[in-house]
Parts: sequence; structure tokens; C-alpha cells
Amino acid sequence: MSAAQTQKESGESGWSCLEALGISQKELVLAEALQMEYDALSRLKQDKSDSGTSQSRPGAPSQTRSKTPNPFIERPRPTPSQPIPAHTGGSLLRGLSGSDPSLNQPGGSQSQHSIPARALPPQGGFVTESLYILDDPEVSKVRDYSGSSFGDSSGSGSGFHPKGFPSLLDDVPPAVPPRNPIPPSSGSENPFLPPRGSNVPRDVNLFTPDVDRPKVTSGELNYDNINHSLSKLNESRQGPRGRRANGDQSGKPVARSKTLPPQVPPRTYIPVPKSNKNQRRVSADPVSLGSRMNGFGYELFQVSEDRDEEVAAFCHMLDVLRSAYPHSDPSKNAGFVWSPSVGQEELHQGLGASVKVTVVSEHFREPLTFTCDGSSTVDLLIYQTLCYAQDDLDHLDVDDYLLKVCGHDEFFNNSQTLAGVEFVQQCLKFDWDVRLCLIKRSAVNVELSRMKEDDEMGSTMNHSILLQERPIKQTVTREALTLLLDTFHNEAESFLLSEVDLPLHVERLVQSVKALCSSLAAVETPDVTSALNQLPACPCRLQPKVLKDASVLAVKENREKVVEKLTAAILDLVELYCSTFNANFHTTPQSQCCKAPVQEAGLVNNVLSFNVYAAHRIPITWAASYEGFFLSCSLTHGGVELCAPQHTSKQSVSKYLFHLVVWDQRVCFPVQINQLPRESQLTVTLFASSLPPPPGVEDKGKQRRSIEALGWVTMPLFNFRHVLTCGRKLLGLWPSTPGRSGNARTSSPNFSQPDSVIVQVDFPTSSFEVLFSTPPPADFCPQYDFSRLDTISQIQLQDVLHKKAFFWLTADDKRLLWEKKAFCQAESAALPLVLASAPCWEWACLPDIYALLRQWACLGHLDALGLLHASFPDQELRRTAVQWMDSITDPELLDYLPQLVQALKYECYLDSSLVRFLLRRAIGDVRIAHYLFWLLKDNLQDSQFSARYQHLLAALLCCVGRNLREEFDRQCWLVSILTKVARKVRDAALSSRQSVLRDGLDEMKQFFSMNSTCRLPLNPALLVTGINIQSCSFFNSNAVPLKLSFQNRDPLGDHVNVIFKSGDDLRQDMLTLQMIRIMNKIWIQEGLDMRMVIFKCFSTGRGRGMVEMIPQSDTLRKIQVEHGVTGSFKDRTLADWLLKYNPSDEQYDKAVENFIYSCAGCCVATYILGICDRHNDNIMLKTSGHMFHIDFGKFLGHAQMFGNIKRDRAPFVFTSDMAYVINGGDKPSSRFHDFVDLCCEAYNLIRKHAHLFLNLLGLMLSCGIPELSDLEDLKYVYDALRPHESEADATMYFTRLIESSLGSVATKLNFFIHNLAQMKFASSEDRPTLTFAPRVHTVKSDGLIRSLYICRHIRSANASKAYAFVVKVEREGQQEVQLVQRTFEEFHELHSKLRLLFPSSRLPGFPSRFVIGRSRGEAMADRRKDELNGYVWHLIHAAPEVAQSDLVYTFFHPLQRDERPGIASNKPAEISWSPVAGKELGEVKLSISYKNDKLFIMVMHIRGLQPLQDGTDPDPYVKLYLLPDPQKTGKRKTKAARRTCNPTYNEMLVYERIPRGDLDQRVIHLRVLGDGAFWENTLLGETFIPLKKLVPGQHWVDWHQLGPVASDPAH
Repeated sequence: MSAAQTQKESGESGWSCLEALGISQKELVLAEALQMEYDALSRLKQDKSDSGTSQSRPGAPSQTRSKTPNPFIERPRPTPSQPIPAHTGGSLLRGLSGSDPSLNQPGGSQSQHSIPARALPPQGGFVTESLYILDDPEVSKVRDYSGSSFGDSSGSGSGFHPKGFPSLLDDVPPAVPPRNPIPPSSGSENPFLPPRGSNVPRDVNLFTPDVDRPKVTSGELNYDNINHSLSKLNESRQGPRGRRANGDQSGKPVARSKTLPPQVPPRTYIPVPKSNKNQRRVSADPVSLGSRMNGFGYELFQVSEDRDEEVAAFCHMLDVLRSAYPHSDPSKNAGFVWSPSVGQEELHQGLGASVKVTVVSEHFREPLTFTCDGSSTVDLLIYQTLCYAQDDLDHLDVDDYLLKVCGHDEFFNNSQTLAGVEFVQQCLKFDWDVRLCLIKRSAVNVELSRMKEDDEMGSTMNHSILLQERPIKQTVTREALTLLLDTFHNEAESFLLSEVDLPLHVERLVQSVKALCSSLAAVETPDVTSALNQLPACPCRLQPKVLKDASVLAVKENREKVVEKLTAAILDLVELYCSTFNANFHTTPQSQCCKAPVQEAGLVNNVLSFNVYAAHRIPITWAASYEGFFLSCSLTHGGVELCAPQHTSKQSVSKYLFHLVVWDQRVCFPVQINQLPRESQLTVTLFASSLPPPPGVEDKGKQRRSIEALGWVTMPLFNFRHVLTCGRKLLGLWPSTPGRSGNARTSSPNFSQPDSVIVQVDFPTSSFEVLFSTPPPADFCPQYDFSRLDTISQIQLQDVLHKKAFFWLTADDKRLLWEKKAFCQAESAALPLVLASAPCWEWACLPDIYALLRQWACLGHLDALGLLHASFPDQELRRTAVQWMDSITDPELLDYLPQLVQALKYECYLDSSLVRFLLRRAIGDVRIAHYLFWLLKDNLQDSQFSARYQHLLAALLCCVGRNLREEFDRQCWLVSILTKVARKVRDAALSSRQSVLRDGLDEMKQFFSMNSTCRLPLNPALLVTGINIQSCSFFNSNAVPLKLSFQNRDPLGDHVNVIFKSGDDLRQDMLTLQMIRIMNKIWIQEGLDMRMVIFKCFSTGRGRGMVEMIPQSDTLRKIQVEHGVTGSFKDRTLADWLLKYNPSDEQYDKAVENFIYSCAGCCVATYILGICDRHNDNIMLKTSGHMFHIDFGKFLGHAQMFGNIKRDRAPFVFTSDMAYVINGGDKPSSRFHDFVDLCCEAYNLIRKHAHLFLNLLGLMLSCGIPELSDLEDLKYVYDALRPHESEADATMYFTRLIESSLGSVATKLNFFIHNLAQMKFASSEDRPTLTFAPRVHTVKSDGLIRSLYICRHIRSANASKAYAFVVKVEREGQQEVQLVQRTFEEFHELHSKLRLLFPSSRLPGFPSRFVIGRSRGEAMADRRKDELNGYVWHLIHAAPEVAQSDLVYTFFHPLQRDERPGIASNKPAEISWSPVAGKELGEVKLSISYKNDKLFIMVMHIRGLQPLQDGTDPDPYVKLYLLPDPQKTGKRKTKAARRTCNPTYNEMLVYERIPRGDLDQRVIHLRVLGDGAFWENTLLGETFIPLKKLVPGQHWVDWHQLGPVASDPAH
């Protein structure tokens, strides 16, 4: 029921407080009966007290009870909190937790801005927060569209109200806000505890009925029904967490068993029964102030929201952080999206470029076009524009204007240069027009900016946790627990007063204890067990450790001792439960306690020990399947064990109140506390042996029964204040999953699952706190030059440093690195390797490590990423790494944001330097906040770390302000609608998918009717206002992705086309594209633009996401099947397709150049990343020649398998049709040399940054991607990069890979099989097109053809030298006659595709293609001219659907080649890309170097060799002699290339023992010979190369002219 209905009905009954909680009538009756029993027992106790037979227990319920008002009546709204005076800021800053004092002062200095007070949430009114931000689309329901939109100002409660300022002892919040109870409203002497025996009325939440209601006897009560009702009561209390305005729950309730009690999330909230039908969301407020008294005279005190000290300190940090960035600072609160900039290297390359810019504005009618230099600044362009538009420039300020990208909602920074803007660089790459719009800054929509109200509102976690669809909705509430405590109290009273029927009273007492323990996580502490052991056996507790002689309890004093002990044990259990689950109530008032004395951890010599009592909540299935349960306890630091694990004894499952395994055993580690690193973690793993097969079942192998890991939990030994843990702990176990060593383990217990096993551990307590304080760095740290090492040590150390990553360091490697660390400091990137080799991180060793860290050369921000891995948990080290990263620019930060979000898992505590760094950047840039939001939201699906990411997401939402929170909510809503539509389309039949899609997208119309605009998660600059349903479609792949077309809010922009996928995990695609993007930036930094196409792809949740669509591109399959299903075996397909869209020589040459570069980049990237499942449907080609890959479902070498056969047999996809485009024909040309050189250069550039890619992928090991989960996956990239090899060796290696890929038949066969498989998906809308026609033409566009006549034939200039036929085309209404040139093969293609298009129509017969004799002769051309004339006459007079078809009119439409005089040009004929004039016998390219008495000669390429005498191409190879060579020992030779005049070798020939002084006298005699089979080898050319020019230590790379046979120039 809704909150409004609840409030209305509550006034009609004395049970208002129960009804306000949403309890059914049946539950009301049960609760009423229970209360009647309490009153009857109270009356009996009162009577006995009057007669003197017993004493009344203090705090017992009174006979008459006043009717109390409804606690949910709306209270007055508290006044807004006042800002803290400026002079208190210092103390506030000093109070921050954590080990980083420098971060306590944001921006490096104390802020003068007011800091919002830590305050309680509002009691009245709503917090209008976004519900869809953390909605689970799996269970979310459709919104109520009848309500007002989210931003309606008319709806009540539509704004954020500042929090009330509570009355605290100090004016400023403490460093760690205490667990203060909320004071009661009554004015009793003790504000927290009413005096015993007083007649204070019972709290309204104790469900007091009228006194005249009938009573029932104790024998009528059914505890099972009562427990069931309490379970229902607990379920009904969870409404605020996900409740819609109509009261419906967004998720299904989780079924509970009696042995699996509910859990308590960090907060418990009660709904405010205030109704507003027009409001789409209902938020929740905490319960009323005050405390509740139970039957013991004790109370369950309500405590503040931030009872968790770590969360409270985190919120306090957020207050300080936000105060440094007030909303009034425009530099950090722009309210719109800035256009990203490029790096310095890319900027310098674009400074000399000429940029053509078109500027439109409402200030002038016609667009203005400028041609600017890349170095021109944006404000200069604005000034030039204003010069044209304005007459009076004296009163104009350029800063009052901004330039916006047409079609995108992003703006240029006025201080940027044009070449420094990423959008301009993209336009230059793809020859796009740079179209900008001039807007007044005052007219810019700053809808995403933070407001004053945002600054005044205190930091809270409610923005996330309150709105989260929690997986477990049941909680034990204060009301339910109070009811159970009263039940126990009354049963204890009955037990004390009982003189007869003692077994019945024992049974009922034990039942009440069991009900209490069941609600408190089904935990039975040893104190509870010990107390119950003093009672005789009863049906619900039959274990042997019970009181044997029940007559002992006949003495009342003995019964009182049992009750006293049992009462103390239960109160301790309640306290343990409250502290474990962060309940919002407590048994005692938690005031500011005195600070305990502190003992430095480095001075404590005691060994670490603790007591393991039991594992609670053992599933009954485990008891039937396993035996010999034992715990393995291990100490780790950064994943490394500090000592051998300690094991408990093996025990079986016992049945006390519940099933549990009891050890009650001391675990002692051989490690002293002063030897523990600060970030030490204790991991407890539960093991058990599977039971043997039942009797009669044959155990064939007599195998030893396996020991299985059933669950584990990890906890830090020092808390966030660096204090050693103490006292009793309950630890929820995470289920064990086999394999996958790379996954990080959370340090939080598992309380998110209702049936998690709980281990009880008791740590020693003492009168002082053991504090681990950060020691200062040592004063001295040695540092030596690397050259001072001996030669052997240098070689050994270099070999270790070449490993680039610490993952594969052996014990010997670590020992060597740590021993020689003083010699490595010049190599900044070696710091992660050295620190990973540190033998110890205990307190005594930290000064030396910190001194090394302080003295080490400052790491670049990319190298610092390696220090954020899980292997480096030390807080000071991570703080330094984040400090080094602070110089990173915002666009660079976006490139590495996924890894930084994953690195948050490796932080020991909630607050960290990395968290602060990310929040600071998100506050200052909308784009960073946008992507950080979606990355954090995606990680909520990780069950182990969901609690941490909930807090971090809440912190982000708190920092960015209400406007951006509303925008995120709209995006989440949009994604949820699209997810639902995508699933419907995927589940529909193929024939009905389009109609299902259009019906489903109708909901998008309703969405945009309620939300005028929405930004796409793919890019915050894509602002859309609607969807073009008629333009939307789907792809026929397994996941059936949707092709969506959104309406752009900018009328100057095109429609926004994206792909939405549901059912595919796009995180792997995201990661792959990120790696390719970083590779591309590295290449550009080194001056090598590989013309890569980088498109956006973003995951918006597990199994769904958006992908950017690249316009003017087709898949290779679509290009190849234009030549038939066997098109993948033909070489001309890609070249013909490029020629179709690039008809002129200049256009085609540019397209081929783009193809060569982008193809080389794709080869390198796909090989390094091991991208598999490469078929011709996930490789695409733009009409501009740029090639790129899509769909990265398989990577890191995880190939698709056909049985035991790998589908991807070649190293990467490089086929003969690609080589045909590069060579300009079917023979190798000099352009192929450039392609190989590009590949090898790009490969070597990435190898220089091997550590960066290993660090980036290493940080993602725990992200949950199945194919990147352990070090073996990472090893694939390490092996592909070959960091231990030289550049020359890597060049030779990659050249062999190119040869292997080009020679692989498996790739083409794979393409062909895919063509066949996709034929069944061929849509009826896929009309056949002509391969040589770039676009379709119709009778309507060109005019009706009146006659066709082939007037002559001419010889074409292409390589085939075939004849082209000139066709005269006459059209109605056109005076001019058109002449078009078509070859016989093109006529045949027309006829073939007409047969496909009109299989049932009567088509004219086509001349035969096969002729006897020479088919290219002129006589044959004459004969075919006559036959074709007959064919075209019958064609034009055929049925109208044939004669006037688009295929016919496209065929006879003039092409660019038809406009040229003379003959047709049918590229691609071989064109010399870099022609070499006057070279008769060719040239050879060598790379010569000299090092360590060795001469290295790499034979790279030869170009321009002459064919043999018979006209065939030779099989050339190279033979070398190093002259003088009297002993004839200097001969070296390469392998022979086959049938080419332009061979590529990249082979290294080495001469050893060449003294340096002999180089000037040495000459290389190089001969190129043709390999003959049955005759002597042919000399194709030779040259002599003196080595006088060679400089030792340098590479001499040059082309050398080949000449005829000559004598040695040295003689």
C-alpha cells in the first residue's frame, strides 16, 4: 500500500504504528495476540508482586497504557544549516582521516569557503533523488507516465532541502564522527535511559493496545506463526529502498527460511507517509528521534545515519573536498561540456596545417568561411568572425563568446589553438568540414552546473545507497527486535515464576531465545550456548550438553542465575549484531568515549593470535555432503603470504539451536605484531572433505576423497585509523570459485547474500590501542651510477629490467633487484620492479623504502600506473603514485579512467588518495564525471565490491550536484527502455522483428515527451530530443543489435546514429578499443600517423551498451559478395570497391595511401592484442580507404574453435586482396616495401611501451572479463611484444608474420564459410548493386531512356587490356546524347544481377563469355559489339519493371571515367608510388650497424629489378662478401624470394670478430642473383659499399644502387 493510504488508515485503529509499516491483517491479529499474552503475564507478575511471593522486575509493562500519537505525523521542517565560520576551517581540515595529511587541504591551502555541516537528513518532506540511477533494469518496472516530469517545479518536494544542523557538543564535526545516539524528545533526568521502575509510558513502537482488549493464555501462542509474522514485518519495512509512488516494489522479495535470518544493511529507513500523486519517486527519511525500551529496562537507542565510523569519516572528507570547489568558481563549474584537446606531440604536428573553418551564427545571415593556420587560437577566430558581423568592435569582448561544434553540444576553449582541439584533428584526418557555431556565453545553457543549494547540502551516502535496488531487502528492524526482546523477557518472567510445568516453560524460553538468535543472523554465541546448557533438554534443543538434573531448577535462585546469564549473553549478541551490520539502533547510548592510550605497533612484540569459535549458518546440504570441516588462516600483504597458513582441527556439523561447526580453538601465527605491515590482511578459508559414497555404491578408483574450499573471507588487521583490530568479529564467507588467480579479493565480509556462512573470530582486547603510525623516510639512501657495476652484473640486471613488469619476476630476480637497487634509480620505469622485490614491508623497513621512494626520479603519470596494482597496497606508496599522476591532463585521464576505477578495488580503505583525485577531477569536468559515473555504475554488478562502489558512486553524485544527478537519471531511464526493447526484438521471430522494434520504440516517444532532452551515455556531447523510429532497424547477428537514429537537438547537426547491444558484454570491446586508441596516440607522438579509425564503445551495464556507428563504411563480406559468394577468393574486390568511390587518380591514390597505413596499424594492433574470431563481417572499410576492425568478442589468443581446430590460423588478417590494393596489382611493388616498413616501425614503437600495456591490462585482471582473468592471459601480450629482443630481431620477426599471414589459405576459407553461413540471413531489402557504380540511380532521377546503341569499341588502359564498348544513351526531354564506356565483363555483371533480381521475368539472352582462340582480338570485339547491341535493344524493350529498374539505370548512368576523352581508365594498374628515375638495375635497401666487434647487415628490400630474358620475374636472393676476404669465409646469403622484381627480405646477416680499427678498410660486396632450378644462377646486379661512412653504435639505413658486373673499387 502507498504511504498515503497507510497514514489514512492508521488513525482508525490503536495499531497505527504497525499499519504504518504496511503489515497485513493476519499479521496484525498475530501481533495483537502476542501483546495480549504479554499483558496477561504482566498482570500475573503484578499480582504475585502484591502478595510478596515474587519481586516485580524494573521496567515491566504497566497495566494501563495511554494511547500515543502516530509517530509518522509530519513534523516541522528543520531550518537550514548555517555555514561554519571561516576560522573553524583549520580544525576541520586537521581532522581528516587517512595517512595523507597533505590531502587534508584541497588545492594545497586551506579553503576560505564555508564547509557544509554534517547534519541529519530532513525529517519532513522528500529528498527528490533519482531512482533510475541505480535501478536494476532486470526488475525495474515501467514508470508512471501520468506523473509530472522529474524537473517539474510545480510538484511538491521537487527541490533539495538543506539539512538541519544537529545540536552537537562542538561547532565543528570531529575527525571521526562518533556513534552518537539521537536524544529522546522527553525531558527525563537521564536523556538516554529512563529510571528503573518508573511509570514512563511504553514507546509507541512497542505496539500497545487498549487495556480493555481480550487476553489470551500463553498456551495459545504459536511461535512459528509469530516468527513468520516477524519475517513479514521485516520484509514490509524495506519499502523505501525501492518503492515507487504507487507503493509497488521494484524487485521480487527474497524467500527466507526460518534458519536463514535477514540481514541488516548499513541503514534502516522508515517511509514518510506523505503522498503526492504527481511525484514519480518517493524517497525515505530516517525514523523518529528517540529510543525504545524493552522488557529488561534496557533500550534500543536510535543512532545517527553515519554510525559506521569509516563512512562518517569519508563523508567528512567529502565536505572538505567539496568546499574547495564552490559553485561560484566558473573554472570548475562550467555547466557544459568542453571539447577535448590533444597531446602536445599531436598539437605540434597540426600547427602547420591549413584548416578550413565555417562559422554560422544568428548574428549574421550567411555562414562565414575562413582558412586558418593550425596555430591560430580560438579567440582569434572569434575576433575575425566578429569583425565581419559587427561594426563597432570597441565595446566587444571576445571572452563573451564561445564557439560550439555544430551537431555536438560541446564548446571550444578560447585559449586553445585550433590544432589542439581533438575535433579539428578528426576533421583533418577524414577531410571533414570544420563547422562551428558562434554563441554568446550568456546564451549558453549551463544546465549541468552546480548550484548554491548543492554547496550548502551536507555530504551523504543517500544519493546512492538509498536508491539502490538492494539484492537483499529484508532487515531486522528496531520494532521487530524490540518485540522479540519483550517476548524473551516475558518468557523469562514466566520461567522465574513457574512452579509447575517447568519443561513447558523451558521449551518456551528456549523458543524465544531461538527466535531472537534467528533474527540476529542465526548466530549462537558461546555465551548463549553456555547459558542454554544450564537448562534441561527440550524438543528444539537436544544436544547432549544440557542440564541432566532438572531438579536443580526447582530452586528459584538457580533459575535467576540462568536468566541473568542468558540475558547478558543476549544483550552481548544484540550489541555484536549492531556493530557488525551497522544497524541504526544500539543497546546502550554511544557517547563520545574517552580516547584509549595508544601503543605504537612497531614496539609490540606479542605474536598475532586469535580464537576461532565456530562457523554459523551451515547449510543443511553441507552437513549431508561434507565432513571434516576445518579453517585455513593465512596472513598476506599485497597477495604475498607472510608466513605459512595455520589450520584448525577438523570438526563435523553440530546441531545446537542451528547447524554450526564449532572449533573453539586458538590460532597463533609465528609473526610478531611489530612485523606486520600496515596493510596486512587475514584470510580465512573454510575447507571440508566430501563424504564417501553410500554403502553399495562401487568406488571404482578407490580415489582419495578431495578436500574442497567452500568459502573464504578477508579482513584487514588494521582499520582505517590504522588501529589493530580487537574484540569479537562476525565474518560472512564469500563462496569459493575454482581457478582464476588474477581476481582481486575484497576485504569486506559477505553480508549481501542471505545464506552466507558466518565465522566467529575473537581477537584479543587490551586497555590500549595498537596504532600503526607512518614512519618518516630515512635520512640516507645510497645512489650509484649504473656504469659502476661490473659487466656481468650489468647484463644480469638488464635482463631482469627487460621483463618490463613485475608479474614474472623470480625469487632470484627479486634478490638481484633489491641488492642492486641503488644502481637502478636512473631508470625511472624500473621502480615498480624494485619495489615488488622488497623483501619486507614491516614498520622497521618502511623508512628505507620511503627514502628510496623520495629519492627516485619522478615517474611519469603513465609509469605511475604500475604502482596502483594490488601488489602495492602501501598507502604512502599509492599516495606518491597518485601525486605523480596529478600532472595528467583531463583528456589523458579519460584514456586511463577504466584502469583507475579498477584500481579502487585495491585500496585498503574507503577513503584514499586515488578516490580524492578522481572526485576532484570529476567536479571540474563534466565529461570526466559522465564517464566516471557509468564506470562506477557498471562495477556495482561485482558482488564482492558492490558496497565500496555504492559508496563511491554516492560520493560522486554528492559532488556533482543535483542537475547532473537528474541528467544521469534520464540516461539510466533511457538505457532501461532500450534494454527492454532489445530483448523483445531478440526474442521475436525473424519476420516480426521490425514490427516489434517499432512497437517497442513507442515507449521512447513517451520518454521524450516527459524529458525534453537526454545525453547519450556514449558521449555527453550527444544531446538528443527524440528518436526516428522509421530509420531504426536491427542487425542479423546473434545478439541482434539495434541500429538507432536519434534526433539531434542542434538543428545544424545530422541525426545521431548509434548501435545498442543487449546480450553482449561490451567491456571487452571497450578495453580493446582503449588499447588501440592508446597505440594510435603513441604512434602519433612518435610522428607516425597510422590513419586509424577510433570509434566509441561504452558498456552501460553487464550485457548491454552503446557503440558509435562509422558512416560511409561497409564490411569486407558485403564488398566481397558483390563478386559472388566466392568473392573472398578474388583479388580485385577491394580495389574495385575503392575505385568505385574514388574514380579520379588523385582520389584513388589518397584512398590507397589511407588503406596502406590503416591496414598496417590494424595488423600490428590485432596481433599484439591477440584479437581472434576475425571474419569478413567484423572487418570494415571506409570509402576513404581507412580499414578498421569491430566486434572484439575474442582476444588475448582465445581463438574460436571448430572442434579441436583453431578458426584463426594466421597471426593476423592480411589477405591477397589487401596486398592487391597495396601493390596496385597482383605483383609485389615498391609500395609493399613501405607497408612492411610501416608495420615493423609501428610494432617496434609499441614494444618501447610494453610496460604501459602490461600495467594497463594487469590492472584489469579483476574486472570480471573472462578472457582476462589470470597471468596466463597477460603473458600472451608479453610474448607478443617480445620486450627482450632487439629492434632488428623484432623487425625480422614481424616480417615473417606478414609472410605467414599473406600465405595463409585458412583466412580466405574462413571468409568463404562465413559467406555461406550468412546467406540465410540475407534480407529481402539487400538489393543487388553493381560493383563499379558508387551509388544507385533511378528513372526518376535520370530521365526515361529512349534508345541505346553501341557505336564503337576502344581498348582500355587497364592491366587486362580488354576492349570497352561505347554506348550512346538518348533520354526523353534531353537534347544531349550521353556516351558511356562499359566492358564486356561489366555487361555480364549487369545480366547476372538482373537474373537475381527478376528470376521469373523473361530476360534477353546474353552472349557467351567463352570463345575459342584469342578473346581480346579486334574481330572478337566487333562480333561482341553486334551481339551486345541486340541485347541492349531487347533489354530496353523488356517489361517495364526490368527496363526501368534501378539496376539498368545505374548501369547506363555516366561515370567519371566516361567524361574523359579517349579510353577508359580502370584502376588499379600498377603505379609507382615512389618512382625512381634513371635506375636501370634497381636498388637495395640495407641497415648496417656495428657493436661489440660485430657487424650487423640487415637486407631489407630490393626495388626495380629487371625481368629475365624470357619476360618472367626472377627469384632473387642476396649474397654478401666482406672484403678483403682472402680465406673466402665472408660469404653470407639470404633466402630467395619467389617471382618478383621488388622482393622484401628483412634478414639479418652477421659478421663476428671484426675489430673496430678494420672498419675503414672493409668493403661490402653485395650481389643479387636469380635462383635457377636447372641452370646456373643469373646475376641481376651488384654493388660495393665501403664502410668508411659507418659510425659505430649507429644504424646506417640507405638505398644502394645496383649496377652491372664491375670490379672491386678497392682494387
